[in-house]
Amino acid sequence: MTTTTDEVIFYDSAYMDHEGLKSSTIAVVGYGNLGSSMALNLRDAGLDVVVGNIDDDAKSRAETDGFQVLGIEEACADADLVYLLIPDEAIPARFDSDVAPSLRPGTAVAFGSGYCLAFGLVVVPEGIDVLMLAPRMLGEEVRSSTVDGTGFYSYCSVERDATGSAKARLLALATAAGALRRGALVLPAAKEAMLDLMVEQTVGPYLGTAIQVAFAMGTAAGLPPEAMVLELYASGEMSRTFAAFADKGFYRSVNGHGAVATFGGFLRTLEMDTVAMRNHFSSVTDEIRSGSFARRLQDEQRNGYPTLRAIEAMTSGGDAMSAAEDRVRAWSEHR
Repeated sequence: MTTTTDEVIFYDSAYMDHEGLKSSTIAVVGYGNLGSSMALNLRDAGLDVVVGNIDDDAKSRAETDGFQVLGIEEACADADLVYLLIPDEAIPARFDSDVAPSLRPGTAVAFGSGYCLAFGLVVVPEGIDVLMLAPRMLGEEVRSSTVDGTGFYSYCSVERDATGSAKARLLALATAAGALRRGALVLPAAKEAMLDLMVEQTVGPYLGTAIQVAFAMGTAAGLPPEAMVLELYASGEMSRTFAAFADKGFYRSVNGHGAVATFGGFLRTLEMDTVAMRNHFSSVTDEIRSGSFARRLQDEQRNGYPTLRAIEAMTSGGDAMSAAEDRVRAWSEHR
């Protein structure tokens, strides 16, 4: 059975005046890639924005960008709407210590993803509107796509309407952020989190593993490593293939490839063990749905990110693929 969202919200002049946030102060908590993009977009739209951040490099960037920067607790206490844009796994501890005690009755808190709400990692005090506005775009491109007018897709929802004004606040926030220029799908936080994690942990690992295995096999067969990284991703052909999925449609984009690529790709697709793939995807999905993955991630955060530290060490360079990439980039730099 195919299911659809209840509503798709598009940019509309009815929301141009941000009436739902009239005379409101917006606290953007976190000034990383997404936080900085959202803060700048909201300020450009005419909203009163302050930044809540710990004392780090991001705080200095926010001050350089002209924002009033307060501690997280102070920023939340002064705000009518708090937009939480720090890493998902860091939100629970910070929410309990700094955010929740500072929220005034009748204010609103918005989340940049459904993660913490979906898995019960935060408990928002009664009397507070709970919103979700989750861009489907890299943090930096939330800003650049707004500046150039192309916009970005989002998921959004009202998770709790304590004041009777939650939807108006969400629409005003989404409009000011630039999230309605292309469209925002109304999707509950639980489904947004499920969708996000499922794709990241199924399609993503298969693509990444396929690239690594193909590189290793190709170079072992005598193909130049520079040619392998070009063919796999560095030339941009693969990214344009994905862009064609979005522009033309997944199946329709096939017509953009020649007979050799189309025939070969179809032939090898038929030979894949899709039953094993489906079973693996199902197992991953069950782990996400049960909350097991969320518990593992929170343990990772509490233990100081040992797995992520190992990943950083593995991806810090010095491998054959990175070396080949460096040589390919050098060609362009010295032409």
